[in-house]
Amino acid sequence: MSTAFFVHTDCLNHITPEGHAEQVARLQGILKALEQPEFAGLVRFDSPMATQEQITRAHPAAYFERIKAIHPTQGQTTLDADTFMSRGSFEAALRSAGGGVAAVDLVISGNANNAFTAGRPPGHHAERETPMGFCLFGNVAIAAKHALDHHGLSRVAIVDFDVHHGNGTQNLLWDDDRVLFISSHQMPLYPGSGAASETGASGNVMNVPLNEGCAGPEMRAIYQRDVFPALKAFKPELILISAGFDAHRADPLAGLNWETEDFAWLTHGLCDIADVYCKGRIVSTLEGGYDLQALAESVAAHIDVLMERGK
Repeated sequence: MSTAFFVHTDCLNHITPEGHAEQVARLQGILKALEQPEFAGLVRFDSPMATQEQITRAHPAAYFERIKAIHPTQGQTTLDADTFMSRGSFEAALRSAGGGVAAVDLVISGNANNAFTAGRPPGHHAERETPMGFCLFGNVAIAAKHALDHHGLSRVAIVDFDVHHGNGTQNLLWDDDRVLFISSHQMPLYPGSGAASETGASGNVMNVPLNEGCAGPEMRAIYQRDVFPALKAFKPELILISAGFDAHRADPLAGLNWETEDFAWLTHGLCDIADVYCKGRIVSTLEGGYDLQALAESVAAHIDVLMERGK
């Protein structure tokens, strides 16, 4: 099997207020783009629900129970100015986290070469006991902990190229030296963290702040100079990607100027490293991206490269 794709219709039942950037149409647009003939070979799976045990590898049990308890039976509950829960949000969040766990299982077992998980709500802003930035559970951190604790891996790398800093992933993995967390992001920008001086408890965090207006050529140079060498030095056994596509020049929530082909280039670069150090094993998880057309095009380009390289 080449590339596995995990999604579940429950993720369409996470309803945010009208006009909210993190909307159902994001996932609908991605699914529509993947109806094109070139994606006929994409092997599709329903994302299972993550178990409490899997979630609590990253979050305290009390936090899991609090999120479970506060989700509404009707209408919407406001968690902060940006983050909401509707009747279907808790199940959607479990599917988003569970898709990443299942994708890790499939890739580590050798039954898929790489995988992409399309879940919502996203995850990389959720801290140990704080939902924020549209996120409830730290999906990528949960997947990393599963790879380490359940499968016994020693080194997992996470690359987060979302335009916003992955503060939640950093918070959840700050003191875990089995993980190298690398985040490139516009700065200053929400959530305000992600300075280069934030390096983790044992130097296991690498933040790469980018200036507003940073376009593809500058991004490529920075990744070739700084990010790719750090990944190679770490020699990961698995690469996880927090795949946010809001660095696209069309995105309404930020100010970077990447093009769709820049995401394809970056995916190839990460696949090159995975081929050398971890048998090509990559699991990529959807984060941000809020211009619907740019998001659908960029996800399609990203998956197209994963399929090409996973053959």
